[in-house]
Amino acid sequence: MELVKDLPEVFEEFAEQRKNSFLAVKELKDQGVPVIGVYCTYFPQEIVMAMGAATVSLCSTSDETVAAAEKTLPKNLCPLIKSSYGFGETDKCPYFYFSDLVVGETTCDGKKKMYEYMADFKPVYVMELPNRQSEMGLKLFREEMIRFKEYLEKMFNREITEDAIRDAIKTNNAARRALRGLYEVMRSDPTPISGHDLFKVLYGSTFKFDRAKIPAEIDEVVQQIKDDEAKGNERKSKPRILITGCPIGGATEKVIKIIEDRGAVVVTYENCTGAKAIDKLVDEEEEDVYLALAKRYLEIGCSVMTPNPHRYELLGRLIDEYQVEGVVEVILQACHTYNVESGKVRDFVKNEKNIPYISVETDYSSADVGQLDTRLSAFIEML
Repeated sequence: MELVKDLPEVFEEFAEQRKNSFLAVKELKDQGVPVIGVYCTYFPQEIVMAMGAATVSLCSTSDETVAAAEKTLPKNLCPLIKSSYGFGETDKCPYFYFSDLVVGETTCDGKKKMYEYMADFKPVYVMELPNRQSEMGLKLFREEMIRFKEYLEKMFNREITEDAIRDAIKTNNAARRALRGLYEVMRSDPTPISGHDLFKVLYGSTFKFDRAKIPAEIDEVVQQIKDDEAKGNERKSKPRILITGCPIGGATEKVIKIIEDRGAVVVTYENCTGAKAIDKLVDEEEEDVYLALAKRYLEIGCSVMTPNPHRYELLGRLIDEYQVEGVVEVILQACHTYNVESGKVRDFVKNEKNIPYISVETDYSSADVGQLDTRLSAFIEML
């Protein structure tokens, strides 16, 4: 990436990264590089990196294959699950097609059962994720890291050494630091870029197969943003919004667009595509690499955890650091875990942080754009 490019062009490059990497994943396969398809932020990337394999996020944010999935799965199921299964079953996702293995996790009940169906046409490995962030949960997850490592060694006939895992930890931590440096530009008021442009880079970076190259690319983007900001281009302060809740991307970007079309700016994302995925680093000084990985990943604040203190810790910190004036929680239809937890999130935001909160429920269609526009417009006007 070259600094001579205009910022809008840079952002569009990242927005198109998912499509641009279709050819790259085929080239990896042709070179004999194992490709591991994943869905969840709890997935320990470093173990796969230590094997010399590539990790790719699988298609799951469009309603294109939902109808096909509903021939097997219930209609009143989370659209993310139906989209994930549909893209796999129909072979409309190149990443799924080229994946040698799909790795799932025991998060919500819908995904766990979906993996059983998926295993009929693709090798699937399901990691055992504890439902409590306790000492017992940490012990279990550490053992699961080792079990997963041994499974990969056997399946691909490759040794995964602890030294290689340590190198991967350092590489991935460097990528996380760079991405944190990117989303921290939104602390400025007014913000130097839009929340949608920030999202394009965060989401697009998940389709970069060589994690070692991410810091240099992202640092260039950050420097260009700062250079552009230093020119003193006139910007307007806008109501500052934090988005939390279910994973967003693809079809659910409609929420970001509505918020920013109505005069506000999304300054930070707490959910999986944003801060939640890159806020914590793996302890590079911990002698036990499996314990270090288990600690880092188990601290992710997802609603599948009971209780879920890390989510509120991150939410509170982001609200303070980014001068957030309103919180929008995006909940996918039939996502029971996030839906049930939304009451506690609402109370935390309104009673402890003393700022407005709104919850919107949506799916991957465009049928509710008008309704979303009406509700979010009223919320922003109130701010």
